[in-house]
Amino acid sequence: MDQTPPILHGPSDKEKKYDRQLRLWAAEGQQALEDAHILLVNSGCGTVGVETLKNLVLPGIGHFTIADSATVNEADLGVNFFLDEDCLGKSRAECCVKLLLELNPDNDDIRKLLGSEKQYTLVIYSLPIDPADLALVKKYGEEHKVPLLSVHSAGFYSYFRLHLPGNFPIVDTHPESTSTTDLRLLKPWPELSKFADDLTNDIENLSAHEHGHVPYIALLLHYLRKWKESHGEYPSTYKDKKAFAAFVAAGARTDSPEGGEENYDEAVAAVLKTISTPTLPGALEEVFDYKPDEIEAGTTFWIIADAVKQFYMKHNELPLPGSVPDMKAQSTVYVKLQNLYKAKARQDVAEVDEMVRTHSKGREIDAVEVETFCKNAAFIKLIRASSTPMDLQKLSNSEFENEQFALSPSLLPIYLALDATSHTPYASSSDIIATIDKTIPEASSNTRIVQAAEEVARAKGGELQNISALTGGMVSQEVIKIITKQYIPINNTCIFDGIASRTQVLCL
Repeated sequence: MDQTPPILHGPSDKEKKYDRQLRLWAAEGQQALEDAHILLVNSGCGTVGVETLKNLVLPGIGHFTIADSATVNEADLGVNFFLDEDCLGKSRAECCVKLLLELNPDNDDIRKLLGSEKQYTLVIYSLPIDPADLALVKKYGEEHKVPLLSVHSAGFYSYFRLHLPGNFPIVDTHPESTSTTDLRLLKPWPELSKFADDLTNDIENLSAHEHGHVPYIALLLHYLRKWKESHGEYPSTYKDKKAFAAFVAAGARTDSPEGGEENYDEAVAAVLKTISTPTLPGALEEVFDYKPDEIEAGTTFWIIADAVKQFYMKHNELPLPGSVPDMKAQSTVYVKLQNLYKAKARQDVAEVDEMVRTHSKGREIDAVEVETFCKNAAFIKLIRASSTPMDLQKLSNSEFENEQFALSPSLLPIYLALDATSHTPYASSSDIIATIDKTIPEASSNTRIVQAAEEVARAKGGELQNISALTGGMVSQEVIKIITKQYIPINNTCIFDGIASRTQVLCL
């Protein structure tokens, strides 16, 4: 009986439109973007804030609101590509929203916006800003546990700073694929050992084709067993591993039609990377050692983290990620090897999931979240938000002392000069230096601080479109990291020098 093959469905219009970024943060990240609502509190020239929104609109941010009391003037037309002559005298917020695809026409006084019941995912505010408005923004962020991001662009300089409402855990940090390989060669489970033994028990009598297609994982397990039989323990030092690599290489046949065996080359190359006892990563140890408060302890992240910690304490190893690198092998053998690792990974996830379910709120947690956590456990990052500001005097001493050994000078003077104009764009260089002097005595004697102050004063609060566009691009990247909870955001201030084309990240 003839059967019609099923209809193959191609990618949807949405998948085609966002194809490139879906490869970066997947469907879950895209959905988080579409569900997000960004508030931009715009002030000053306002160019950098709008440039940031542009770079969030393009990847599909769901909603945005602009709070900006300014009206468009001639100066705006020269630095803001989202305004034209027809906008003169009109509300800058309304004109920008219209030209940003009219995704959200909201435009109101900042006091009404922050006083409403509307919940924003993240608030961006551009500097300089009125102190009263800044107090409202900070109060909103603190009360609603919403991340804040400040950005200041003036002349050739800019900086942006991330203010997290508390500890910010990231599960999907997207580490390099080569660093995620965990083959458990020094502690194989029974099924993996049997798989390797079945392939290598009679390895000397295998045909040339079979011998050249034994996957390197099986080869390493075979030679590790032989090494331990003769040495009493696995190779642990660099010297031992080099000797072990030579021991493996000696097993390759040189009379093969190809003149060598690629699988043995792969095995030798993998020795230093894979023959090592797994250790608990420092970032994950920090997660395990952290004592969440009562509210935090009931959140999904900390419930799963506690279960993974229990798993580690029981087995002295993390759940197996389950991925296997590509290697020379027969297709059927490679698929069987993949299935072994996947099965062990599923087994570990099931054990962690069972521990999660014992928590009073654990039954509400999606099993997919448990699986994702287990897969990425070794690379989880907890960003600790500090409630105590950095001692700028101490930091400046450290930065300037290190300059004599650094290839490039610190960009801290740029931050200090811009920070001194956080509430007023029209400050003279002497006023800027006087403000810095209150925090860092004798700042006026530092040549680089004086130069930065003069450059910021020369800008008179004006923005250069190209500098603000570039800064807006960097800011939008950090916003996307926070919204999608993927990749590792900065901690916590990024300074840009448009003259030297340099950036520096400082924790302030």
